[in-house]
Amino acid sequence: MRDGQADPSRWAMTAYRDRSLITRVGAVHADLAQPEARPQGKPTSSATLPSLIVKMFQHGRIADGDQLLDVGTGSGYGTALAALRLGEDHVTSVDVDPYLVDAARCRLDGLGLRPQLEVVDATGPLPGVYDRIVATVGVRPVPVSWLEGLKTGGRLVTTISGTSLIVTAEKLNDGTALGQVEWDRAGFMHARHGDDYADDLPAGLRDTALYGEGEAVTTGDYPVVDVQEAWDLASMLDIEAPGTVTGYIEDGDVRTTWLAHPDGSWARATSYSGQLPLVHQSGPQGLWDVLDRIRSYWLQHGELPLRGARVRITPDGQTVLRRGGWRATL
Repeated sequence: MRDGQADPSRWAMTAYRDRSLITRVGAVHADLAQPEARPQGKPTSSATLPSLIVKMFQHGRIADGDQLLDVGTGSGYGTALAALRLGEDHVTSVDVDPYLVDAARCRLDGLGLRPQLEVVDATGPLPGVYDRIVATVGVRPVPVSWLEGLKTGGRLVTTISGTSLIVTAEKLNDGTALGQVEWDRAGFMHARHGDDYADDLPAGLRDTALYGEGEAVTTGDYPVVDVQEAWDLASMLDIEAPGTVTGYIEDGDVRTTWLAHPDGSWARATSYSGQLPLVHQSGPQGLWDVLDRIRSYWLQHGELPLRGARVRITPDGQTVLRRGGWRATL
């Protein structure tokens, strides 16, 4: 906090009570909700761990004089750090949510900071051209506009939606960007295009995955695992079967993992007292077979190939990951 300025946390509470702001955006955000509110559906925004914001900027290798695009304004915390580091004239921050941009602008103004803030679907055209683009939302594929809006020699930092993969890449003269998957891990909410997310699974597929009788019923080769808590496994699964949703239930000595995909594929594995699981699965992908192949690779090679993989992003947004003999195209 600068000398002579008000406590920004106290100021923020006053801003939240401003009736004109509430009227404009509607009481749809947590800071405007009543204590008894029980929202439904997916969250559309979340607060990022401050150290993770710093980590993403460190991966950007930001230098004096750089023009920075901060994708995912959120609370405005990262935008404030960038503006203090580079100067407000060197920072542009965008978010698809008008309320978040409005609230962040008020917070930043209370700190005496006035970087450029805009309501933008960052998967489309960008409001300028930049030396650095750092995103705290996940994307897949990398938007074409990001390479168009990145100067030659500029550096991009983002995460791949559905994974914990941080990708860094620098733009070449031919418009291609080359880089790598960093050894660090980070997970951000998927970039969205409007007020909410579309349904990720067809109606009823979760219940089918939990209770249905599979077209194939077998014994699994490996124990049941909570995929969401195994970050590298979850990331590799989303590379091999993009869009797969997973869940895990533990009830005493009974453990169940289920997988489901928008194409109708699903799988469920249940183990009792630590025994190998009974697996039900249906649909074109054989999702448990995909998961078992990933786990077999891990045992055979000692690790999965994601971390440290080389990255090539073409001007049309195609992203290719490569490490040793392994290759994946996003």
